[in-house]
Amino acid sequence: MDIVNVATEWARAEAFSARFFIIFAALFLAASFGFWQLGKTELARAYIVPTLIAGALLMTIGMGIYFGNKSRVTSFAKAYASDPTEFVKSEIVRAEKTMAEFRTIVFKVIPGIIALAALLIVFVDKPIWRASCITVIAMMVVLLLVDSNSNARILEYHQRLMLEARRIVSQTKPL
Repeated sequence: MDIVNVATEWARAEAFSARFFIIFAALFLAASFGFWQLGKTELARAYIVPTLIAGALLMTIGMGIYFGNKSRVTSFAKAYASDPTEFVKSEIVRAEKTMAEFRTIVFKVIPGIIALAALLIVFVDKPIWRASCITVIAMMVVLLLVDSNSNARILEYHQRLMLEARRIVSQTKPL
């Protein structure tokens, strides 16, 4: 039953982490509103749409993670009660899939997007393109900050799941 507490704490930590996406989304949306109301130059006006889109994307990500993990918290105890071995196996598979996604998306794709956007800033002189690239870089940095912490949590959670799987196997006696 200890693993249920570990799983619950992990899901709660993920839901808490999702709040940072929501906070940053609100900041991007506020920036968009500020550029709309106060922007006088062409470059300032160019930030309105990119920051609005980035804010909407971050809000969607944050809400999806938050509500997904909130609903998951209540299902852990039921899943463990019905079949502890299957619960641990399914959580290990899910954790490993998430770790693989982090390795690919967070640590390869996002830095690539940042590098590409930085190069575009140098070679493109249109205000809308520069504003878009700078906004993309800012949004990707937010994703890296929050997801690097999520990656550390999922690695620790996976280790605890593997320990629990070994404990279950050691308690099972062959016929």
